[in-house]
Amino acid sequence: MRASVGVVRELVTGVVPWDEVEAEHRSATLHWLSGTDDVFRRVKPATPPRHLVSYVVPVDPADGSVLLVDHVNAGLWLPPGGHVDPDEHPAETARREAWEELGVPVVAGLVGEEPVFVTVTRTVGIDAGHTDVSLWFVLRLDRQHPLTLDSGEFREARWWSPAELRDADPARFDPHFTRFCAKLQRMHC
Repeated sequence: MRASVGVVRELVTGVVPWDEVEAEHRSATLHWLSGTDDVFRRVKPATPPRHLVSYVVPVDPADGSVLLVDHVNAGLWLPPGGHVDPDEHPAETARREAWEELGVPVVAGLVGEEPVFVTVTRTVGIDAGHTDVSLWFVLRLDRQHPLTLDSGEFREARWWSPAELRDADPARFDPHFTRFCAKLQRMHC
């Protein structure tokens, strides 16, 4: 097994599933990782057709608000994030994406070096049809922190309070985002 894939396998093994769906996604991801080293996207948008993504979810520790971006390609409000480069540690991807997409330099702030959530999702939008195996990292970030958005990828960004997220149509977000929020509340990040 490629060393970087072994690292990803260890990260996924360490995720404690929130619910049955996450347990299924974790199990499917571990099965996939044990059967191939071809887990990093090599060619946009979908080669190989299943590949790794790191989400970095900014959370304001003062009030639990979450920063989401209106993603041009997906047509959804999503956490910032992107594809894990070949042999890149997924936590490094999360830090890189925070810088590239938000202008937030991340030296510290990730809750550990481990993802807190794992999902397997068929993509939608312009590049629909491939599968993202997503590792979700939490970034503690004060909502007053200045942002420099990647205008090529996002229409806008906004902070969503826990109440706004509960009241919003779940179809506006990643299909697993509501479950992620429930897990996040339990974690008290």
